[in-house]
Amino acid sequence: MRRSRFSESQILSILKESEAGLEVSDLTRKYGISRATFYNWKSKYSGIGGSEIRRLRELERENGKLKKMYADLSLENNVLKDLIEKNF
Repeated sequence: MRRSRFSESQILSILKESEAGLEVSDLTRKYGISRATFYNWKSKYSGIGGSEIRRLRELERENGKLKKMYADLSLENNVLKDLIEKNF
């Protein structure tokens, strides 16, 4: 997955500028982003504070670890099944 060049705190500050009354077209020009990116950020981060962003980041990291652990266990399970089938 491509990593954004903006951090979550920068995204929140851009969204706060929008809430303060700046036009979306001015913000997109100022920060070099598309309108679609702005509205994607708005749908994802609207109403989220700084502490919630940190918690979201922690949950995403934990989710990634769990997915990796599941993939490893699934691979081991498949290898063991193949090994058992070959012996019989």
